[in-house]
Amino acid sequence: MPEPTANSATRLDKWLWAVRIFRSRSLATDACRAGSVTVNELPARPGRDVHAGEKVVVRQGLLLRTLRVVAVPRSRVGPKLVVTYCEDLTPPEELAKAKERSVQQFLEREKGSGRPTKRDRRLVDRFFE
Repeated sequence: MPEPTANSATRLDKWLWAVRIFRSRSLATDACRAGSVTVNELPARPGRDVHAGEKVVVRQGLLLRTLRVVAVPRSRVGPKLVVTYCEDLTPPEELAKAKERSVQQFLEREKGSGRPTKRDRRLVDRFFE
C-alpha cells in the first residue's frame, strides 16, 4: 500500500489521475491544458507541482469540484483510500445542481420524436424507483 508523502510534490496531472478524478492521466493533462483546472484560483498547467494544503478546482462537464490536497500518493490509489490524499470541499448545492441537470437531460426528448411510448414511460418510472 502506498504511503502518503506530505512533504513531497508531484505533477498536477499525475495527482488528479492518482486520486481518481480522471480515468487516465492523458484526460487529466487535456483538462489542465483546456483551462478546466485551477490551483489556488490560478490556471494550472499539467506539469505544475502540487503540494499538501493547496486548493484544486476541477470543472468536469457540468460539475465544478473543489478539492484540497492532503497528501501526495506515490501511485494510483484505490477508491477507499482517496480520502487519505484529498478532501472534497465541493458544496452540496453544486452536487445537487449537477444531479438535477443529469436527470433533466435524461428526461429531455428530441424535438419531433412524438409522444413517449409505453416502453419509454416504464424506463422513466424504473429510473425514479
